[in-house]
Amino acid sequence: EMQLVESGGGLVQPGGSLRLSCVTSGFPFRQSDMSWVRQAPGKGLEWGSSINRFGGDLEYADFVKGRFTVSRANLKNTLYLQMNSLETEDTAVYYCAPKSDCDSASRCYRSGDWGQGTQVTVSS
Repeated sequence: EMQLVESGGGLVQPGGSLRLSCVTSGFPFRQSDMSWVRQAPGKGLEWGSSINRFGGDLEYADFVKGRFTVSRANLKNTLYLQMNSLETEDTAVYYCAPKSDCDSASRCYRSGDWGQGTQVTVSS
């Protein structure tokens, strides 16, 4: 059984930081390029960042504006997202997913293997 378990979200003030984690199991993590995807209230899935299987070829959506950094620890089967300078517009549920679940136009499609995500709320 493939499991993707996100954690690290919470309530933070604008300008604050959070570090999200995604622990995977039953999944060929070391052989998989990975992405972070988010879904704001009432909106669709929005691709945010990707990292290749080796920890390189980092890619980011425009909304990141240099604020987020994706990384991974392959021996721990874990994906990370360091988020700095958070804005209210970053409020969303954040998911990790295989990069293959997003197409070349950065449109992502949720599969039944996705986890519950972790809620990030940015508010004063």
